[in-house]
Amino acid sequence: MIRSRLLVVDDDEASRSVVAEALQAEGYEVATARGGLEALALAREQAFDLVVSDIRMPDLDGLELLRGLRAVTPELSVILMTAFGSVEAALRAIKEGAYDYVSKPLHLDELLLTVRRAIDQRRLVRENRRFREAIQERYQLGNIVGVSPAMLEVFKLIARVAATRSTVLITGESGTGKEVVARALHYNGPRVSGPFVTIDCGGLAETLLESELFGHVRGAFTGAIAARRGLFEMGHGGTVFLDEVGDIGSNVQAKLLRVLEVQEIRPVGGNESIRIDVRLIAATNKDLQAAVREGRFREDLFYRLNVVSIHLPPLRERPEDIPALAQHFLHKYAEANKKDIASLAPEAMAMLEAYAWPGNVRELENAIERAVAVGRHPVLLPEDLPLQVAGGIPAAETRLGSPPGLLSLEEMTRRHLVRVLGATGGNKKRTAEILGIDRRTLYRMLDRFGMTKPGGSPVEE
Repeated sequence: MIRSRLLVVDDDEASRSVVAEALQAEGYEVATARGGLEALALAREQAFDLVVSDIRMPDLDGLELLRGLRAVTPELSVILMTAFGSVEAALRAIKEGAYDYVSKPLHLDELLLTVRRAIDQRRLVRENRRFREAIQERYQLGNIVGVSPAMLEVFKLIARVAATRSTVLITGESGTGKEVVARALHYNGPRVSGPFVTIDCGGLAETLLESELFGHVRGAFTGAIAARRGLFEMGHGGTVFLDEVGDIGSNVQAKLLRVLEVQEIRPVGGNESIRIDVRLIAATNKDLQAAVREGRFREDLFYRLNVVSIHLPPLRERPEDIPALAQHFLHKYAEANKKDIASLAPEAMAMLEAYAWPGNVRELENAIERAVAVGRHPVLLPEDLPLQVAGGIPAAETRLGSPPGLLSLEEMTRRHLVRVLGATGGNKKRTAEILGIDRRTLYRMLDRFGMTKPGGSPVEE
């Protein structure tokens, strides 16, 4: 793991050494400078993640150093060390972009905590920037697949509320794509440059969930050897997504209500509140209204969460979306695995459409990923699908309206073509020879039966 690089700036040699040694003991790589001018020279030559600087220095004070550092590296985090009489200058520096200040005489625990928070924030910002373009493209509305009337309504709602800061409650069974919708709301809204943090509330005990969400101070409970920021503080300026919000206990419900009402959090064991600015998106596979009636979920919290409601129907209720989703996942995993697979055989598609999909879209995606991994032909065949999908499904002839065991000539031709293509590994020349036709006729048949790549080009040899 790459260690964070810090620069300590102080004209007082004793203070500089104490701070540098404390930071080195925490595992940071530390350089030092005896004044502002030396610090600027080092910053021009080397890359630092954080600068810890005294505010009163003879050659260049902390405020001037901050301006110079931001001119060299605009995103560099700066923490100022200040005596009581310099607090006003430190506050002015924060307005100009300093991360924070600590007072002298120093309390090393406070300094180390402030440094950790600054490093965490910088890492989060850097990671968000690294993935933002790819994620934005991935979560554009056009990339959420669906043609059913129910999904068209979902698209309309996302488009209408993405630009707002309204709290959104996404409901639906597990695997319907609730997190995908939450990310679409974030990455198509004004908070796109801020963090998107997510947590599964159903997978944690209440005490641990409370600490994860709101953070804790040092000594708040057994094992809390250091203070820790919670997800709400880490999500400042962005979006916090709470998955399975219906599973949270009464204590966390009360604290969550305060977040929604006043945008403040109080870390576990702490006495002071922290102001935050987050958009909250929650999701659940439970009936929250029933939970309210049964006294398991606060009514006031339910109404605070349910400002805008987006319901994702299960896949079995929108079978018209299955072909588009299957083709979308086919292209995704064929490209990822560099496999020349262009389409699904009609009988394989019939099996997908007839299956109940208890795991919803997530199960369909897994089924296609598996089929692409094991598939050996230019089209996915029934035998490539998981057994639970292929087993006990009406045969293609039943779907086409023919009596069981009787096939149309067209269907027999298509099935034989699939078998020969499979036997030859997709070799068109050999396939045409076995069928006794020329390659032009073969290409016309491939096109007729939907065995060509998008755009109409035949599957290559």
